[in-house]
Amino acid sequence: MTTVVENAYVITMDAERREIASGSVVFDGNRITDVLDGKVDPAIAEGAEIVDGRGCILTPGLINTHHHLYQWLTRGLAADHTLFEWLTTLYPVWAGIDEKAVNVAATGALGWLALSGCTTSTDHHYVFPKEGGDMLAAEIIAAQTVGVRFHPTRGSMDLSEKDGGLPPDSVVETIDQIMSASADAIDRWHDPGPDAMVKIALAPCSPFSVTADLLRTSAELARERRVRLHTHLAETEDESAYTAERFGCTPIEYMETVGWLGTDVWFAHGVHFDDHAITTLATSGSSVAHCPSSNGRLGAGTARARDLLAAGVPVGLGVDGAASNESSRILEEAHQAVLMARATGGPTALTTRQALEMATLGGARALGCQDSIGSIESGKLADMVLWRRDGLGHAGIADPVAALVLGAVPPVERLWVNGKTVVRAGELTTIDAEATAAEVAAAHDVLIAKAG
Repeated sequence: MTTVVENAYVITMDAERREIASGSVVFDGNRITDVLDGKVDPAIAEGAEIVDGRGCILTPGLINTHHHLYQWLTRGLAADHTLFEWLTTLYPVWAGIDEKAVNVAATGALGWLALSGCTTSTDHHYVFPKEGGDMLAAEIIAAQTVGVRFHPTRGSMDLSEKDGGLPPDSVVETIDQIMSASADAIDRWHDPGPDAMVKIALAPCSPFSVTADLLRTSAELARERRVRLHTHLAETEDESAYTAERFGCTPIEYMETVGWLGTDVWFAHGVHFDDHAITTLATSGSSVAHCPSSNGRLGAGTARARDLLAAGVPVGLGVDGAASNESSRILEEAHQAVLMARATGGPTALTTRQALEMATLGGARALGCQDSIGSIESGKLADMVLWRRDGLGHAGIADPVAALVLGAVPPVERLWVNGKTVVRAGELTTIDAEATAAEVAAAHDVLIAKAG
C-alpha cells in the first residue's frame, strides 16, 4: 500500500540536511519512494492513504544505541548509588530473572520507546542465570510483538566476584558456554539483509566483568560471522582505575590489545575518554553510544560529545538500562546531550541539530545501518515519526528542531516501522499498554520477592 504524508515540516537528515517547511513523503510498502517540497502528483495520491501532517514535524525514526531491557522491572531501586554500588546492589535481584520476566520487561520497555518516537533499539543483555531459560528469544519475541526494529546483543560475563569481578557466580558463564550460545544466537536470529528487523551483535559486558580471553574470542567469532561488537567502556573513573591497576593502561588502550577497535565496534558511554582515546576511536572508525541521562543519574560524568563529533567519531544516543534512566526516552537524551555539553563546554558546545542528528543518523552510523535507516530519503526504509507541535507545550516555538530538542517530548501522532503503523494518535496499535503495565508491575513484585 502507498502512503503519503503531506503538509508536514520534514527534517530529512539527508546529505544536505534538508528541512522542508511543507513537505510530502511517499512510501510504498516498507520503502520511501519520494520526498517532495509541496504536494505529490494527484495520480500518486489516488488510492493512497493520505496522512495530513499539518501542525506536525516528520523526522526519521529515533534510534536507541544502548539499553538493558530486563532492567525495566527494577526501575527506581538503588536511586542514590555510584555505579559500582548500584551494580552490587542490583546483581542479586537480576540473578532472579527468567525468560518470562525478560519478555514482560522487554515488551514494556520497547512499547514505551515506541510511544516516545523510537523505531530501532539495541539491547545489551548479559545476565543469564543458569535456570533462566531462553532470555534472548524472549526479548526478540517481545520486539516482534511491539513491532520495532531490534538489534539485540548476546552479552556475557565470565569474571565473577570470586575472580575479582563484580557479578555473582550464579550469572557468569564459561567461555565455551558463551561462544556456543553466541554462535547459536547468530544462527537462529541474525538477518544480514538490508531490510532486517533483527540483527545480532556480540557484547561481553565490561572490562571489570569479563576476561581478556573472552573479549578476544568474541571478537574472532563476530568477525568470522560478520556481526558487530559492543561493550561498556570508560563509563566511570572507577573503571579507569581498574584497568590501570589490572592492565597498566587506559580502557581504550586495553581494548586495542584485545582486538576491539574498528568500524564494527560501538562502545557505550565513553565518559572518560582522553584526547588519545578520541583520536584512536576516530582513526579506527569505532563508534560511541552517548547516554547522558544515565551518566547523570549515576554521577559518572559527562562524555565529550562535542570533541567526539569534531574528531569524526560516529556518535549515537542511548537511554541505557531503565534502572539507571527511569524515563527511557531518546528525545530526552538529545535534550540532555545539549545541556550537558553546554554546561561543561559553553553555550555553543553542541547545537540542537547536532543532538537530533545523534538521535537519528548518528545512531544508524553507530549500528552500521546508515544505508537503510536514519534519514528520510528515497530508497530508505520507512521508519519515521510524525510529532505534533500544535499543542500548548510547543505553541510559540518557531524553530521545529528547538521544539523537539529543547521543548517537552511532543505527542506522537504516528510512528511507522518498516512501513507499518506502530503508534497512532499517541496509542500503541500492536499491544495493550494498560495490560502490559499491569504485567510489568506484577513481574516486578515477583522479582523483588525472589531477592528477599
